[in-house]
Amino acid sequence: MNKKFTFAAIALIAAGVAGGYAISATTNKPYNSILQDDPKPLVQTSYTGSSANAAQPVDFERAAGTAVPSVVHIRTVVKFKQASIQQRGQRGDNPFGMDDDIFQRFFGDEGGSRQFRRPDQKASGSGVIISEDGYIVTNNHVVDGASEVTVTLNDRKNYSAKVIGTDPNTDLALVKIDAKGLPVMPLGNSDETKLGQWVLAIGYPLNLDVTVTQGIISAKSRNIGINRQGSAPVEAFLQTDAAVNPGSSGGALVNTNGELVGINAAIASPTGSYAGYAYSIPSNLMKKVIGDIMKFGSVQRGYLGISMAPENLEDAQKKELGIPDNLNGVFVVDTDPSGAAAAAGVKKGDAITKVNDVVVTSGAQLSEQIARQKPGDKVSLTVLRGGKENVLNVTLKGKMGAMASQMAAAVESLGAELKPLSPEQARKLGIAGGLQVTDISDGVLDAQTNMKEGFVITKIGGIPVKNLDELKAALAKQNGNFQIEGTYPGSGNVYYYGINDFNR
Repeated sequence: MNKKFTFAAIALIAAGVAGGYAISATTNKPYNSILQDDPKPLVQTSYTGSSANAAQPVDFERAAGTAVPSVVHIRTVVKFKQASIQQRGQRGDNPFGMDDDIFQRFFGDEGGSRQFRRPDQKASGSGVIISEDGYIVTNNHVVDGASEVTVTLNDRKNYSAKVIGTDPNTDLALVKIDAKGLPVMPLGNSDETKLGQWVLAIGYPLNLDVTVTQGIISAKSRNIGINRQGSAPVEAFLQTDAAVNPGSSGGALVNTNGELVGINAAIASPTGSYAGYAYSIPSNLMKKVIGDIMKFGSVQRGYLGISMAPENLEDAQKKELGIPDNLNGVFVVDTDPSGAAAAAGVKKGDAITKVNDVVVTSGAQLSEQIARQKPGDKVSLTVLRGGKENVLNVTLKGKMGAMASQMAAAVESLGAELKPLSPEQARKLGIAGGLQVTDISDGVLDAQTNMKEGFVITKIGGIPVKNLDELKAALAKQNGNFQIEGTYPGSGNVYYYGINDFNR
C-alpha cells in the first residue's frame, strides 16, 4: 500500500433511505445490508427529503457521527517462508580462494545455495461493517496473502478475522469476525451521486485513529488503469477531493445522509500520499460483487465478449481504427466469435450507446454496467451502426471468452508490473505517455531482455501505448517478433528491446 498509486478501500453496504446506521428490527435474523433488500428504520442524520433534493450542509457532524461506528481498522501480517539464493559457484568454486568448508559455513550449503528468512510484513487498512453478525468489506489488496487478519472496532475491541472471499478484478474482499449486534452502515445509490455533491471519506490512514475528511464528487466512471490484480479488472471509480491516505484502504465514502456511496479505492499521487485526488468503488457495484461472494462463494460475472477502443486516442489512432469523429458511445474494435455479443449480432465497428437504457459514453461505464450482471442475464444494448440505432438483446456468458483471455494472458506473459505515467510525469519526460515498469519477475522481459525497473514503455511494435488497454491491443497485433520502444527517466535516450517468438 505504499505504491505511488496507493490502493485504498471498499466497503459496500446496505439498504438505504436517508439516514444513519440501521436500527435493529424485531427479528431474530441479523440484519445484512447486502442480502436484504428491505431497508431498515434509519436514524436521520442531516436533512429531510431525498439526498438528491436536500440542501447541502456546512456541518457534517451528524453524518460523520452515525457513519464512523461502522468503519473498522484492519491490520494484517504476511508471513514469509524460508527462501534460498543460488550461489554463482558450486562447492569448490568460491570466489575468495578460501577453504570450501569455511566458505560453505558462511555462504551456503553443499548445493551452492544460501538459506535465509525474510521478516514478516505488516500492513493496515480499513473496512466497513455490512451485517450485524460480523461481515466486513475491505479491499482485496488489504488482505491479499495475509496469514493473520485483525479487526479493531471503533470501540477499541479487537477480533481475529477470517477471509471469506475475494475478487481481484474489483479489488474487493469479504472478511468475517465472531461478533453480534454490530452497527451496519446503510447503502446509498451510487448511480444517483452528482458532480459537486458533498461526501465524507472515513478510514484509518497512516496508522492513525479513525479520521473523517470532507470533499465533493469531482468525477464519475474514472478508469485510471491502476488495478493490475485481476485478469479482467473493472474500474469505474467515483473521484473525490476528500483527503485519502495509505491505510484508508477499505474505508467508506459517505453522503450527507450517512449512506455509503463508495469505497475509497486509490489515490493518484507522485509521492504515495494524498495529492488532491482519491478514487472510490461505487456502492452499487460493490453490493453485487459481495452479494455473490456471500451467496455463492465467488463472483458470478457475465461477460460481453468485445474488445473496446482505448480512451484518449489521438486522431491518427482513431482514423486507423475507423472511429468516427465526435462518437458518443463505446466503439467495438472486435468481437469474440464465441462471445455473447457476437451471438446477439454485435459487429466490429458498432458503437454501444446504452446498456439497459443507461447511457454509456466510455469503456469504464460499459464495464461497470456489465460487471453488475451474472451469467445468463439478458441485457439490452443500444447500438449505432451506419448512422442507425439498433437494439440488441444479449444473453451474457459465464466465461471471459477466448479473445479477452488471450489479451490478458499476453500482458501477463511479459512478467512485469506496469503503471501508467501521470500527465505530469509524461510532460517531464517530454513524451505523450507510457507505462513504467515497476517490477520484473519471470516472463518474456526477464528471459529475452536486460530491461531494468523504471523503464518507460512508449511503443509496442511501433504502436504508441499509454495505458494497459492500449498495451493489450498492441500486443494482440504482434506476430512473433517485435520491438519494445521506450526510455529511462533522466537518460534522454530512446531504447529498444527485441522480443522473439512471442505467443499471444
